[in-house]
Amino acid sequence: MATSQAPGLGERLIQPVTNISDFIWGGTWNGAEVLPFPPMTIILLGIGLWIMVGLKFYPIVKLGSAFKGLFAGRKSQGAGEISPFAALSTALSGQVGTGNLAGVATAIALGGPGAIFWMWITALFGMALAFAEGSLAIRYRETTSDGVKRGGPMSYIMMGLGPKFTWLAVIFCLGTLFSALVTGNSIQANAVADGLNELFGIEEWLGGLIVAILVFIVIIGGIKSIGNVAEKVVPFMAAAYIVMAAIALILNFGDLPETFSRIFNGAFNPQAASGGFVGAAIILAIRAGVARGLFSNEAGQGSTAIAHAVAQTDDPETQGRMAMLGTFIDTIVICTMTALVILTVRGDFTAAGEPVLHAWQSDRVGFEMTSGAFAAAFPLEIASIPIGTLVASIALILFVFTTLLTWSYYGERAITFLYDRMKGSTRSGERKLHMAWRVLWCVVIWLGAAQPSELVWRLGDISNAAMALPNLLALALLSGVVFKLAKGDRTAGKDHHAATPEEPEEY
Repeated sequence: MATSQAPGLGERLIQPVTNISDFIWGGTWNGAEVLPFPPMTIILLGIGLWIMVGLKFYPIVKLGSAFKGLFAGRKSQGAGEISPFAALSTALSGQVGTGNLAGVATAIALGGPGAIFWMWITALFGMALAFAEGSLAIRYRETTSDGVKRGGPMSYIMMGLGPKFTWLAVIFCLGTLFSALVTGNSIQANAVADGLNELFGIEEWLGGLIVAILVFIVIIGGIKSIGNVAEKVVPFMAAAYIVMAAIALILNFGDLPETFSRIFNGAFNPQAASGGFVGAAIILAIRAGVARGLFSNEAGQGSTAIAHAVAQTDDPETQGRMAMLGTFIDTIVICTMTALVILTVRGDFTAAGEPVLHAWQSDRVGFEMTSGAFAAAFPLEIASIPIGTLVASIALILFVFTTLLTWSYYGERAITFLYDRMKGSTRSGERKLHMAWRVLWCVVIWLGAAQPSELVWRLGDISNAAMALPNLLALALLSGVVFKLAKGDRTAGKDHHAATPEEPEEY
């Protein structure tokens, strides 16, 4: 008599991990309402609104001049490791990843077309949070004993709020390591292995190994090497993807008004709920839009501040503008193009065996939904692969590859900060730790590539919240400093410095 195989640890963890994720982002447990509001969503949007109002809507008012200053950012105008533009490209390479292709599709699957409206709202408030992070990253950053500039939330917590908030910086770094290994590595490795498998039929473990080797070749050179690759690859790949999406939308222009109608109706229509508590559909749309919005643009999470801290500028306001542009480009431009293609393009799709018009109405999930929509827009085949699938898959592989580069540096900074809290930490000790982390990072890429994705995506929502909460508290406490930085006061806020024999020497 055959015995059924016991579920693996990963499968057993899916339900409890899903409950924690649902509680953090939706206020539910086992599908039932526990809180009348989604906690993480309220915190993220609430602090974003507070900073946006305090900035007198600076990110919206100054958006045009921020774009004008984009190319000036190629020139170095102060101390740092890479140009302001390279810092933006590095931050964008961390932001633009699987969230822009698979994450948008997941948001639509979870919350319907209305989720895209809430993704836009998250991005608008996120621009205020990103400005705060970018400006504080320059205002408060460390200089190592050999003259290297570095920073991020752990630095602006220590130098802006003082040693009594060391616990907050430590929690942020633990959250960063959790988020780096889950969302910055495992989810990305999983997606790139799927893309290579779909395009070339490469086994997932082998695809993971190839990517791990390529990532190691770049990250061995540290942040300057990462910034150099990001500055060359990110603008090209983003522009190419936007052009292809725009062509797909032009070809389906007549259906665009219906798409926008679906997005706005879905954002505010509680009748769409198939049961559960009143307004369930709105909560689902908000939760999906905000959670996936954060996953994609990272505003409020604190990660991009680590990249902006190394920019060669002494002007916090200028780099704050660069940071808010990253959020705008990532979500308002790239995520929106993906969403519009998924919601607009018609094709031969099925749901439960029945024909449907659009990819988002079909049985397809995640990247498969995005790839299917592009394949329907560009069905001509090359080597039996539709051009649309080819474009989407290559975009995914490039987006994910650069995300893996940047998040390795974010994790490196977090692990360095924790090491620096130990008595007797040295710069040479840091360098050895960096090398060990880079090797571990590439091993995790290889391991993560062959893992089932459902558990990892849910863990990603939890790890993003674990990283965002301490950073959002720091942004709220330092908001007065941010408002002054936006007015051009480069020395706003208190300085908490303490000479120490260990690295860094500032605190």
